[in-house]
Amino acid sequence: MATVNQSDHQVNQIDRMVKNDELMPVLHKEQAGQSKYLTFLVHDTVYGIDLDHVKEIIEYDVPTQVPLAPPFVRGVFNLRGSVLPVIDLAVRLGKRAQPPDKRSCFILVEIKDEGETFECGFYVDAVDAVSQIPNSAIEPPPTFGVDIRSDFISGMGKRDDQFVILLDIERVAALEELSEIMKTSAGVQQEGSENG
Repeated sequence: MATVNQSDHQVNQIDRMVKNDELMPVLHKEQAGQSKYLTFLVHDTVYGIDLDHVKEIIEYDVPTQVPLAPPFVRGVFNLRGSVLPVIDLAVRLGKRAQPPDKRSCFILVEIKDEGETFECGFYVDAVDAVSQIPNSAIEPPPTFGVDIRSDFISGMGKRDDQFVILLDIERVAALEELSEIMKTSAGVQQEGSENG
């Protein structure tokens, strides 16, 4: 299991950058032969997603619940006029839900599927770092020995003598289910505005 070990100074620096919207410009500097990942914590395990999918990091706010949504959908939130679903990554990965604390946040991701662009938020315990992982240090997904579905894993990245579980966000996001949720959510919002 990959666990994080970092100083309070690093944690405070990342938290400050998230709150001041300073993190995203730092993220997109490339180096040849390396891929960039945003790493984050879910139940003290370090996961990563390809930085190309990350739009922004948003402080936690209580999402609006959606009727009949699957358990891994925490609800929806309004971001500058767009209603976006929130996936609770702990629940989606088969773990228990975690109550939010001061480091909890949403990672807003963008996924392209069959010519369409889809956005959603991943609810995580904390953002860890932006990591440049050499392509040569990324191994294929393991066939056993991990406690999440193997089809959710795109690879295992080695960083400072520890492994980061790299997620396949298209599979984790479950786009078909989320599309249905967004239709339900739009209907609930429209009904609420007509009655209000």
